[in-house]
Amino acid sequence: MIALKDSLGTDFVERIRTIFSENGRLSKAKNFEFRPQQQEMAAAVARALEEERHLVVEAGTGVGKSLAYLAPAILFALEQHKKAIVSTHTINLQEQLLYKDIPILKKILPVEFEAALMKGRQNYLCPRRLERALQQANELFTGPEQNELTRLAEWARTTRDGSLSDLSVEPDPKVWTQVCSEPHICTGKSCGQQSNCFYQQARKRLLSSDVIVINHTLLFMLLGSPDAQEDRESGYLFPNDFIIFDEAHTVEQVASRQIGIGISQYGLRSTIQRLYNARTHKGLFTVMRDAIGVRLAADLVDELDRFFAAIESSCDFRKGREFRVRAPEFVPDTITGHLTGLQARIAEVARRADDEFLKAELQELGRRIRDARDGTVIFLEQNAREHVYWVERTGKTAQFLSLNAAPIDIAPVLRRMIFRESCSCVMTSATLSVGRPDLAYFRQRIGADEIEPVLLGSPFDFRTQMKIFIVRKMPDPRDTGYEEALEHWIAHFVEETDGRAFVLFTSYRGMQQVADQMREFFSRKKLNLLVQGGGAPRGKLLEQFKTTPRSVLFGTDSFWSGVDVPGDALSNVIITRLPFAVPDYPLIEAKLELVEERGGDAFTEYSLPEAILKLRQGVGRLIRTKKDQGIIVILDNRIVTKPYGRAFLAALPKCPVEIL
Repeated sequence: MIALKDSLGTDFVERIRTIFSENGRLSKAKNFEFRPQQQEMAAAVARALEEERHLVVEAGTGVGKSLAYLAPAILFALEQHKKAIVSTHTINLQEQLLYKDIPILKKILPVEFEAALMKGRQNYLCPRRLERALQQANELFTGPEQNELTRLAEWARTTRDGSLSDLSVEPDPKVWTQVCSEPHICTGKSCGQQSNCFYQQARKRLLSSDVIVINHTLLFMLLGSPDAQEDRESGYLFPNDFIIFDEAHTVEQVASRQIGIGISQYGLRSTIQRLYNARTHKGLFTVMRDAIGVRLAADLVDELDRFFAAIESSCDFRKGREFRVRAPEFVPDTITGHLTGLQARIAEVARRADDEFLKAELQELGRRIRDARDGTVIFLEQNAREHVYWVERTGKTAQFLSLNAAPIDIAPVLRRMIFRESCSCVMTSATLSVGRPDLAYFRQRIGADEIEPVLLGSPFDFRTQMKIFIVRKMPDPRDTGYEEALEHWIAHFVEETDGRAFVLFTSYRGMQQVADQMREFFSRKKLNLLVQGGGAPRGKLLEQFKTTPRSVLFGTDSFWSGVDVPGDALSNVIITRLPFAVPDYPLIEAKLELVEERGGDAFTEYSLPEAILKLRQGVGRLIRTKKDQGIIVILDNRIVTKPYGRAFLAALPKCPVEIL
């Protein structure tokens, strides 16, 4: 048996090698270049899938890693009757996979296969819920909401896939929550028989697809708890599936948020008001003519607001939107008893309902009330072990709060969930290493200590394509002349490249201040200044940057990674400060404390490697193709004046460096 498996493995891996060889099938693709690193990665992925084990791969910019994992994943899925799940962090990469890479492989591979995008079910309209909402419109919706409902009903007749992305104007969330697909309401049994249910149609496409593209957040929502994953006989979401995480450097951050607890004041308020809204006198209790339920729901919204007001007055938000809660029972529990009472009333009313659909709606809201109650108890008692707890301001004007808890160390959790036996998972990104070829830092953070690492460099010639300028003359950020110096050097270098620059900041407030001070300079020099946060979404800003000559884009966190601007439009990336994370963000603060508790040094074991990864991502925006050329400017002299600066420089591509 072993010999057979080995010979099969060799055959499969060799076939993949051949596809990526100088004269292989991939050489027929437009703009093909033979890249030994790409071939090496494809073979490593094929071997890991064949041997049913896990793999961690750093593939430098330009390797063509998406094709390197897609080709072996597709062929392996088809030959072994499995499903390939490809998870990404950004929509940009999802679109690249679905509209560029997968179509290339459909032309080139000698097989036919199906690929589909997996969206959260709340993205889809449920025609059955829409029909019921229209029937009960007077008891559920106000006049303007009824107009919105009519608009959605008209759209439902012509929409292609019934999902939010097909709507030109975003719907009113209060109306959408009453007509979108929900678990336990829009089920295979209730809606699956109807050919017009958009979510059930999408689900059928997923079940018949060989490749499913998903985002990390939705994936971790669907994976459920570590216990649920450990109970599975095989696979992660489907029997016999395997996962490829691209942009894997974001997995720790996303998993921490999703595996933890999140109780949203706005979300809980909306759930209660779906039962009864005292302002509009609408809701499911009105439909059921239940006076006791009406009173309970109306009182509970007031109680909820008082509870969150008590929380707000116990928090200090002067440092930002988050406040860490270090002790249990930091406010009296005035809410969970009321939630239990409402949950019991929902169950009672649901039992009386003759209408199965109405019963399902009530039961679903009952589950949400129960989950919110359980989460609130855990938060107030702080009884989830090794978690960090914090309150966060949410909403566009920070008018609501949410209660949050997350595991401080995600590694043991992911070891149980993802790196299980009899499963296969590949994690890849262009930035996993902080200077060591064994990717030890990343592997330890995500529980992949025992997993094989592969480090593949970039095929680009950075020595001729890129130059780094370091401004040693920059004052310390705490000095009075810092702002003036920062503006001077930004102005100097954007003029050098005639715009065509990203200026990356570590603080939103700092970015806005510099933008306000420099507007007159940009206007005088006829340079087009674009600033993140001015109302335009990221995709639109990026499009303006690419299409408008002499543009300069000021960006924070989301522009450091996942942004692709090949060609002449981007020739200059200015890093205003080394990207050390703010240590007072609750989850980061707790991670630093944990390192110290275990006898380690928080700076060298967490803060420094995280900042190195972030700097590598920022620098990685510049050179995207073999023809790109440009400069990196670092306006933080610590990279040459502090001993740890050497670690940053060692992790960057080898190219000429000039110190000013």
